[in-house]
Amino acid sequence: MNRAVYFILSAVIIIALSIAPQLAHADAAPGDTIVTLGADLTAQQKQQILQEMNVDQNHAQIIEVTNAEEHKYLDNYLPKAQIGTRAISSSKITIGEKNTGLSVSTNHITYVSNDMYINALATAGVKDAQVYVTAPFDVSGTAGLTGLIKAYELSTGDVIPEQQKQVANEEMVTTAKLANDNGIGKDKAAQLMTLIKEKMAKENPKTDADIEKIIREAADQLGIHLTDAQVQKLVDLFKKMQDLHINWNQVGDQLQKVKGKLNQVLNSDEAKGFFAKLVDFIRSLFHSIAALFQ
Repeated sequence: MNRAVYFILSAVIIIALSIAPQLAHADAAPGDTIVTLGADLTAQQKQQILQEMNVDQNHAQIIEVTNAEEHKYLDNYLPKAQIGTRAISSSKITIGEKNTGLSVSTNHITYVSNDMYINALATAGVKDAQVYVTAPFDVSGTAGLTGLIKAYELSTGDVIPEQQKQVANEEMVTTAKLANDNGIGKDKAAQLMTLIKEKMAKENPKTDADIEKIIREAADQLGIHLTDAQVQKLVDLFKKMQDLHINWNQVGDQLQKVKGKLNQVLNSDEAKGFFAKLVDFIRSLFHSIAALFQ
């Protein structure tokens, strides 16, 4: 092979490699679907799940998620025994129209709620998709995020940085623990994360103290009591997100369905009653202090 031909072939390979991600992204269109199956499902269970998803295995892109992949993203946040030794969780992700945000539905998922998935997926950078997570029997669902992110990358050609995947998994686990540790509940825990993100977008905090203030204000608005340890855990988490230069407005655009529920809560009579009591307490305290000086 002469030098000129070698040079041309090298240039063609370099150009092809450089535009491959763009081509993959361009090929992703609304309605495109990709399915992830837990690698340790039996053949019968796989067929059962595909039928449940209404997916024809001969006309769908199907990938497997291994238990090793699950441990890669969860070992830092959960006991290995809780993650288990088998990959069971399965999922389907369908690309949606631009600016439609994220929606999630689940079956047999007991630990992670739909809104927790939406929040974590938005943090990871997943955009405009309909998501379904399932298993042949009840599972925690913590491993479901691993398959969803993998499927999104393959279907769109977008490469999500490893650190961002880690932070998204940490967020999901942290939210689930908040929901269970002191009775906050799944809905309130997810709403808290959503409200914090809204405030991060609006206030653009500069210091850890600024982030802590946002977290405490969000908890107060929702009538949630957080321990100092829980507040610090959230400060550390959102500091990591901030260090990744996450676009909070873009994240917010994906949380439309969760925001709808959040706004209902913030505008409810219960929330208004809470703030009225808070104002009355502050007013009473002010009068008491004034009376002492008099």
